[in-house]
Amino acid sequence: MKERVEKALEKVRPMLQADGGNVELVEVTADGIVKLRLKGSCGCCPMSSMTLKMGIERIIKEDVPEIKEVIAI
Repeated sequence: MKERVEKALEKVRPMLQADGGNVELVEVTADGIVKLRLKGSCGCCPMSSMTLKMGIERIIKEDVPEIKEVIAI
Protein backbone atom coordinates (compact mmCIF):
# COMPACT_ATOMS: atom_id res chain seq x y z
CA MET A 1 0.00 0.00 0.00
CA LYS A 2 2.90 2.36 0.74
CA GLU A 3 4.09 2.12 -2.86
CA ARG A 4 0.61 3.04 -4.15
CA VAL A 5 0.48 6.07 -1.85
CA GLU A 6 3.93 7.16 -3.01
CA LYS A 7 2.78 6.85 -6.63
CA ALA A 8 -0.25 9.04 -5.86
CA LEU A 9 2.02 11.62 -4.24
CA GLU A 10 4.01 11.83 -7.47
CA LYS A 11 0.90 13.41 -9.03
CA VAL A 12 0.86 16.12 -6.37
CA ARG A 13 4.57 16.89 -6.07
CA PRO A 14 4.92 19.04 -9.22
CA MET A 15 2.24 21.44 -7.96
CA LEU A 16 3.87 21.70 -4.53
CA GLN A 17 7.34 22.10 -5.97
CA ALA A 18 6.13 24.90 -8.24
CA ASP A 19 5.37 26.88 -5.07
CA GLY A 20 8.65 25.99 -3.36
CA GLY A 21 7.35 23.10 -1.27
CA ASN A 22 7.26 19.34 -1.21
CA VAL A 23 5.76 16.43 0.68
CA GLU A 24 7.45 13.46 2.34
CA LEU A 25 5.69 10.19 3.08
CA VAL A 26 6.49 9.27 6.66
CA GLU A 27 4.25 6.28 7.31
CA VAL A 28 1.21 4.35 6.14
CA THR A 29 -0.36 2.63 9.14
CA ALA A 30 -2.11 -0.74 9.06
CA ASP A 31 -5.44 0.96 9.76
CA GLY A 32 -5.22 3.21 6.68
CA ILE A 33 -3.76 6.43 8.06
CA VAL A 34 -1.19 8.22 5.90
CA LYS A 35 1.29 10.41 7.76
CA LEU A 36 2.99 13.10 5.71
CA ARG A 37 5.51 15.82 6.37
CA LEU A 38 5.04 19.03 4.39
CA LYS A 39 8.39 20.55 3.51
CA GLY A 40 9.73 23.85 2.23
CA SER A 41 7.23 26.65 1.86
CA CYS A 42 4.37 24.15 2.35
CA GLY A 43 5.49 23.52 5.93
CA CYS A 44 4.72 27.06 7.05
CA CYS A 45 2.00 28.09 4.59
CA PRO A 46 -1.30 29.16 6.19
CA MET A 47 -3.15 27.23 3.46
CA SER A 48 -1.28 23.98 4.10
CA SER A 49 -4.20 22.33 5.93
CA MET A 50 -6.47 23.08 2.97
CA THR A 51 -3.84 21.71 0.56
CA LEU A 52 -3.51 18.60 2.69
CA LYS A 53 -7.22 17.79 3.00
CA MET A 54 -8.70 19.10 -0.25
CA GLY A 55 -5.78 18.30 -2.52
CA ILE A 56 -3.39 15.64 -1.30
CA GLU A 57 -5.92 13.55 0.67
CA ARG A 58 -8.45 13.61 -2.18
CA ILE A 59 -5.91 12.40 -4.74
CA ILE A 60 -4.54 9.67 -2.46
CA LYS A 61 -8.05 8.38 -1.66
CA GLU A 62 -8.92 8.28 -5.37
CA ASP A 63 -5.88 6.11 -6.10
CA VAL A 64 -5.87 4.11 -2.85
CA PRO A 65 -9.49 3.85 -1.64
CA GLU A 66 -8.59 1.88 1.49
CA ILE A 67 -6.92 4.97 2.96
CA LYS A 68 -9.10 6.49 5.67
CA GLU A 69 -7.26 9.71 6.49
CA VAL A 70 -4.20 11.76 5.63
CA ILE A 71 -2.51 13.75 8.41
CA ALA A 72 0.50 16.02 8.63
CA ILE A 73 3.07 15.44 11.33
